[in-house]
Amino acid sequence: MKTGTLLKYCSLAAFVVAIALFIYLMNASRALSYLSKDPKACINCHVMNTSYATWQHSSHARNVTCVECHLPTTGVIDKYVAKMRDGWKHSSAFTMNTFAQRIQISEDAAERVQANCISCHATITGTIRENSDRYHDFTGKVQMDRKCWECHRDVPHGRVRSLTATPYNLGVRELK
Repeated sequence: MKTGTLLKYCSLAAFVVAIALFIYLMNASRALSYLSKDPKACINCHVMNTSYATWQHSSHARNVTCVECHLPTTGVIDKYVAKMRDGWKHSSAFTMNTFAQRIQISEDAAERVQANCISCHATITGTIRENSDRYHDFTGKVQMDRKCWECHRDVPHGRVRSLTATPYNLGVRELK
């Protein structure tokens, strides 16, 4: 067999193996599920079970998905850019086992969640802003830059969120 023919067959075999590994990786990681807004996509990694379990028991579980709170609602491009950026951070941290026992939201993600809280609850947040002089920390300072979850700590993920402390964090309950 000529060297050129052998090189062609080896190249073709390497290409087929690379495609097969790519398909296997896409299937094993459930990669296409991340394009949906199904909350179960968030629990492809066991690390997110506590967030999912606590969300299931919250007042938001029937009407709001993870995507609607945690990703920008300003447009499709913004949404998928944020999803890719967060997905890369999450997959890197989970693969390298560098995440904390209790996952903390990043500053960028916190700004998105805050914007979405205000957007969904526009009527009440408008009233709160109109009456901001009545909402203070008793030091005399008006608090206009507070995050919604500073007061609403239990919405939607509850107080106790760690891999070992959240009740029912290992089972996925179907919402009815």
